Order: sequence, then C-alpha cells, then structure tokens
Amino acid sequence: MAATLPHIELSRNLNLMEVHFAPETEQKLKDLAAQSGRGTADELIQDVVEGYFDELAQTREMLGSRYDDLKSGRIKSLPGDEVEAYFREKSAAARCSPSGS
Repeated sequence: MAATLPHIELSRNLNLMEVHFAPETEQKLKDLAAQSGRGTADELIQDVVEGYFDELAQTREMLGSRYDDLKSGRIKSLPGDEVEAYFREKSAAARCSPSGS
C-alpha cells in the first residue's frame, strides 16, 4: 500500500509522497479506517500526520513559552527533590483517603 500524504512543494518534480507499509500494517490501517468511518486508509494516514504536526507545533510553542518564563524570571524552577517530595506526599495522601472522594 502506498499512502498519499499531503502535497508539499519541495521541488518542482515532487508532487506526492509515497509511504510503503508491511502487509500486516496495511491491513490494520484499512481496518481502522473502516471502523472509525475515516474513509480510506490514505485519508486516515493524512489525518494522523496532520494531527501530529499540529500537536508538535503546540508542544513546541508551549515549551518555548515555559522557557521564556523561566529565562525572564516570571516563574522560578523547583529543585528535583522538592518536586519528588511533593508528588510522594500527594500519592501517600491519595492512598490514605477514603475511595470515592
């Protein structure tokens, strides 16, 4: 199976990109596309790749913002041992509290 990915102009000669999958993976993609109502496996792959790039861009923006906040002094970092102690206390408290609360 060759999946057609979004058109990216890298040169005048490149119009489409093909990705080849093992037969087992191809079948899984076809099955998932059919089960999810996403149309074809090609459409599913295109949705996944586009979603990945969107998520990657959001993550990079968030990390850049956090770095800027640290660098400017708007927020202060915590030593690792303080973070670990905080989560250990929170976990211990959760284990001691009655379930459902």
